[in-house]
Amino acid sequence: QLQLVESGGGLVQPGGSLRLSCAASGFTFDYYAIGWFRQAPGKEREGVSCISSTGGYRKYGDSVKGRFTISRDNAKNTVYLQMNSLLPEDTAVYYCAAGKATVQNMCVSQYGIDYWGKGTLVTVSS
Repeated sequence: QLQLVESGGGLVQPGGSLRLSCAASGFTFDYYAIGWFRQAPGKEREGVSCISSTGGYRKYGDSVKGRFTISRDNAKNTVYLQMNSLLPEDTAVYYCAAGKATVQNMCVSQYGIDYWGKGTLVTVSS
């Protein structure tokens, strides 16, 4: 059964850190680029960060550059999002997605996405 399962969300204070994980099963993981997206209440979904199938290409949204780092472990079928220096505006449901697309197309246009996870909530608040 094909699955993308996010974990690691929770409540954190401003300036804190969280690491999200996206565990994949049911498809050939290392053929796919993986992206992290988020949607805050009342806002459109936006691309946060995407990584190519081999990990050689990475893209970050302007609002998270220098604070978030994406990585993947193809042996574990898992992608990670290390989030540092969190801000209240980072509060959102975070989703991972898989697609056979460039990181540019995935993150900017949300194009070429085949599978979505159900999301994990990140709340940044004091």
